[in-house]
Amino acid sequence: MTILLTNPVARRVFLDRSGLSDPPGRALDKAGLLALITRLGFVQVDSIATVERAHQMILFSRNQTYRPDQLRQLLEEDGALFEHWTHDASIIPAAFFRYWKHRFVEEEQSILARWRTWQGEAFEASFADTLAHITAKGPVLARDFKHEGRTSGGWWNWHPSKTALEYFWRTGRLAIARREAFQKVYDLTERVVPDVHRLPEVDREGFVDWCCRAALERLGFATHGEIAAFFKLVSPETARDWVQAHQDELTTVVIEPADGSRPRASHALSGFPETLATLKEPPARLRVLSPFDPLLRDRARAERLFNFSYRIEIFVPEPKREYGYYVFPLLEGDRLVGRIDMKANRKKGTLEVKRLWWEKGVRTSAGRMERLEAELARIARFAGVGEVVWLEGARG
Repeated sequence: MTILLTNPVARRVFLDRSGLSDPPGRALDKAGLLALITRLGFVQVDSIATVERAHQMILFSRNQTYRPDQLRQLLEEDGALFEHWTHDASIIPAAFFRYWKHRFVEEEQSILARWRTWQGEAFEASFADTLAHITAKGPVLARDFKHEGRTSGGWWNWHPSKTALEYFWRTGRLAIARREAFQKVYDLTERVVPDVHRLPEVDREGFVDWCCRAALERLGFATHGEIAAFFKLVSPETARDWVQAHQDELTTVVIEPADGSRPRASHALSGFPETLATLKEPPARLRVLSPFDPLLRDRARAERLFNFSYRIEIFVPEPKREYGYYVFPLLEGDRLVGRIDMKANRKKGTLEVKRLWWEKGVRTSAGRMERLEAELARIARFAGVGEVVWLEGARG
């Protein structure tokens, strides 16, 4: 069976699967937050906090009753979430931990060879002592270990214990208990996520099936490459083989791109056509998204569906930037309508808007500006600052 999805319908499918079609003002308790993160699959973590950190912005854009302390409790007290890698550092439901065990095995097999080249032949010399220290004394930061002759620096200048901490974290022996000023605090995994050892083991076939099926459920429709890229736990070749082996459970969906170019074939689970009749209309309000929002993580997919080209320009020299250092996309209904450069000035207690850009064909109407002002006021409150201040020239 093959079905054609018009671009507006395809956008609404992806918005719904991304949690952006729900009422953003509906009360969200801790159980609801865990359900939201499970529905998304993961929430990316990033250190930049021009307004709030990425994971906080991602959750707030979906529900304006979200409070960061709910996430802290789920992560640090309840063991309901854990932090590890997908395509990048992410917060992940603890119920998924058993699937990450397969990643840990692969990492253990590959890290030693790669890191020995990088750190030197004896780089694992402090592994046993570091693990013994944590076992006996509990959670640690990398800076708790003192090493003479070592200065602080990036990943290329890790001291031996920092190398050990990262190795054991990436291979599952340690977990992130919490963060202090965004620095990782490491502890034994069984102390951080106590239920993980009670979960049944998953064989290789079950692992691959879950990775592909769970990704497709969250994307709605996808190519085998997009399926593999979602959690980044399996290769595109493995995802392609899974698609071929499960043809009887899949539907071919042809997606109409936003720019009117040639439709693109994707896969969906067999019950997908029935879900189209119950698609919700996304809220009409205007919302600010994180640059790391799930809607934009796959830049090529976002461009095909929304005709919205987005790149983070953090590493682009300032004179060469098209927009700015850290620019937030603007979502209105089912359209990405613009982008905004802003920063929380915590000394002055203001949210400073540096520049606003509307996409081509988007009118700067009074109603649209009112919706934007309302959203900026909500974000200012969430970030703990007061008024919104438009800097000179910000409105274009």
